[in-house]
Amino acid sequence: MARRSKGRQIDGILLLNKPEGISSNKALQQAKGIYFAQKAGHTGALDPLATGMLPICFGEATKFTQFLLDTDKTYVVRAKLGERTTTSDSDGEIVSTKAVNVTMEQLEREVAAFLGESDQYPSMYSALKYEGKPLYKYAREGIEVPRKCRKINVFSLTLDEFDEKNNEIQMTAHVSKGTYIRTIVDDLGENIGCGAHVIMLHRSAVGHYPADKMVTLEHIQALLDSAKEQEIEPSTYLDELLLPMDSALVDLPVVEITKEQGMSFSHGQAIVLGTELPHGAIKVLADGVFIGTGERNPDGHLKSKRGLANQLPE
Repeated sequence: MARRSKGRQIDGILLLNKPEGISSNKALQQAKGIYFAQKAGHTGALDPLATGMLPICFGEATKFTQFLLDTDKTYVVRAKLGERTTTSDSDGEIVSTKAVNVTMEQLEREVAAFLGESDQYPSMYSALKYEGKPLYKYAREGIEVPRKCRKINVFSLTLDEFDEKNNEIQMTAHVSKGTYIRTIVDDLGENIGCGAHVIMLHRSAVGHYPADKMVTLEHIQALLDSAKEQEIEPSTYLDELLLPMDSALVDLPVVEITKEQGMSFSHGQAIVLGTELPHGAIKVLADGVFIGTGERNPDGHLKSKRGLANQLPE
């Protein structure tokens, strides 16, 4: 007998404002529980110290998490100068303390040096895996393992504040996927000769998603409680907060097909169109309804990559 899935089938994306002090997975599980969703996943972990935008994909939206993982991110970071830590943030132990002797002009020059493409080695305290085990678990055991450097791109990095009294700086960073802000701060501290570590990190944007669309766990819990008190379906309040699944695909080219072609597409059949298709992923609409992503096959025809049969128009 097939095992019945717990929870309700719900599709969409919630922009969660992750609070400080909990892991991204714990925040995900709490949101999933409030929505009583069968399936959910997040797109790009934030450290427990960090707050901010954590897109939660429910149901069929989990098929498109990679597009959000691959997109650029924006962060506001505050750093303490004069102290270097084991984890490059305030959760670690201080390993060196040095006097801070730097001017605003020097800071601006060193900050500007991070702009553009560069190679970055992930922190040993990252969630990247080596032989199936997260790097931070090795780090906690005092073991250092090989790490591959990755190409990153710092699109913009601005020095917003220099608090000389408390030896703190605040910056805003717009960066490509996979960029470790902690590593940038640690490298900056070494470049100016005094060390530095992150004391606050907030992710203000993921791709095109605006900050004013974020909601807190407290807010969605309050909506759930209110619905229960009024003896109405929680979905009445909660589901209107969800963004459409295809909001994760705004950068993809769009191909429109008919409902009949959409049925064939959903069954894995190649669709012959009269126009030349672009290479790479394609957003597919059938009679104006999003039904998944496709790609060009070797014959130049449209084939399904991630289909959504339950989204076909009536």
